[in-house]
Amino acid sequence: MAQDDRVEAGAEKALPMLRWLRILVTSLAVVMGLGVLAVVAILWLRLASPPLPQLPDRIALPQGATPAAVTFARDWTVVVTETGEVLLYDRQGKLRDSVTP
Repeated sequence: MAQDDRVEAGAEKALPMLRWLRILVTSLAVVMGLGVLAVVAILWLRLASPPLPQLPDRIALPQGATPAAVTFARDWTVVVTETGEVLLYDRQGKLRDSVTP
């Protein structure tokens, strides 16, 4: 009636661990696929960075300077401009030092 269309019908009978090996390989492939999806999701969530924080109103940048990075510390604020200039401001917003590349 129904014919077995596997290539080797007696392979699982000859090697009893073959079925276990197939299940193990399939489950490991599924776990690896889920792991890759998890890594991609974590990278996507972590690398979607928010925009830079707003500079306080009391800090006035030099004419034509646009901030590329801002660092807030206890007593000072550091602004790195797009041209690479580093500006150091105190708490009151007064420019204390600048370093030009």
